[in-house]
Amino acid sequence: MIEAYAFLAAFTVQVLVISVLIPAWFIRNIRARAARLPAERVAQLYPGVDVAHAREHFLSRYRVLTSGIAVLALLLLCWLFSKVGHADWDEGKAGLLATGYFIVALGLPTYLSVRFAVGFNKEHKAVQGKRTANLQRRGLFDFVSPVVVCLAVLSYFLYAAFMLYIEQHPFPGFAGPLINIGVVTLAYAANAFGLYITLYRGKKSPLETHAGRLHTIGLAVKGLVYSCIVMVVFLSLDFSLRLLELKSWGPFAVCIFYAILAILASLSYTAPPRRPEADDFQARPA
Repeated sequence: MIEAYAFLAAFTVQVLVISVLIPAWFIRNIRARAARLPAERVAQLYPGVDVAHAREHFLSRYRVLTSGIAVLALLLLCWLFSKVGHADWDEGKAGLLATGYFIVALGLPTYLSVRFAVGFNKEHKAVQGKRTANLQRRGLFDFVSPVVVCLAVLSYFLYAAFMLYIEQHPFPGFAGPLINIGVVTLAYAANAFGLYITLYRGKKSPLETHAGRLHTIGLAVKGLVYSCIVMVVFLSLDFSLRLLELKSWGPFAVCIFYAILAILASLSYTAPPRRPEADDFQARPA
């Protein structure tokens, strides 16, 4: 049952990363960005509003939500630990529980953050008289190395070749190369669309400097590209475990994958924002 205890250890790491480390990064990043914003700019955008109080109120709700999810995850972990060694231990169910936790632990805080930001801006943000834009052209290779992009593309074709190999040596439950390649193709297409939105269509926050915006874009672009590589590596590992009749190690691999994916998705929280430059707040007509 060593694989079951390895899963419990990996699930513990997943909980610590998603429900403890990432919320701490997020809160620190929000406060660091707020500390670097000129007070007159905030007052101009939100006249008569105590933005600091609203922000701290939101962060308190965010902390309560993530802490509650962490407590529930720890209770789930204790329940899973009690099942190890018993006849009703099911590694498939354990993997599904880890997946459910991943979706809830990232989805609910994200929903709360988006709802607060959209609602607060809609209710309190002052109407700006003139639209401004920065006309500097941004490209993918401005933020991520061509070598990494080539590695992501190569990973896709190696995965496709691996699926064709498995077709010649199938295991029970293998859905076939077309379905598995199709799923990864859709994931790559979704990430490519995310890259396009991030680079060319993403909305700039009125409180974000140009340098800070570029910094955030760079981290988001790297996260999307790296997540493609991590996804292919994980799926290939999962299929390899099945080929080698080591399916019971699948939940362990799932937890490690989700922890890495969560970190990649949260890269923009890991570094403090750059200090605003005076020119960043000067309007340049589009």
